[in-house]
Amino acid sequence: MGRTLSRPPGAPDNGPHDGVDLVFFGRMRPRRPTRIPGFVYRGCYCYSLRFGTFDRVHHFANGSLVAGALLQIQRTADEDAFAVIAYCFMPDQVHLAVEGRSPESDLRRFVKVAKQRVAYIARTEFHIACVWQDGYYERVLRTYESMDTLIRYILDNPVRAGLVQRAEDFPHSGTLYWPEA
Repeated sequence: MGRTLSRPPGAPDNGPHDGVDLVFFGRMRPRRPTRIPGFVYRGCYCYSLRFGTFDRVHHFANGSLVAGALLQIQRTADEDAFAVIAYCFMPDQVHLAVEGRSPESDLRRFVKVAKQRVAYIARTEFHIACVWQDGYYERVLRTYESMDTLIRYILDNPVRAGLVQRAEDFPHSGTLYWPEA
């Protein structure tokens, strides 16, 4: 339940607020991640992506949902000229390493369509009303950064989370190749 305040705590009292009270809730929604100003997100770039589940619910503990989601992500990648280099479906988030394979590879379109398709199968086949949180986190790899390092980071997520002892043992991750440790 929220509480109504006439002004935020610590804010100066600048007079009336036109009769509008501010409502603060015990838990605020996280801010939607922003993109890099001026960067077009099109072309042959490599990206690290993270999509979180709504309210951090462990939807991807369900292997059938993971298989369906991976199929939709791969389908979208194929249509939008992206290669999915590595993936890891943690219970409450998805990590991807993707690479644009064409000057027309559009990351924003890829993410939008992939998330829509996963949401559709989650809703229609698994009765999950809202699978994703708004937005996503992305990082553009610089030319000097190693794809091998990113792949290891993605594949080692379940180890760092204590879900498995070895990355190779986690059933909901994969890669085109396993870099040296």
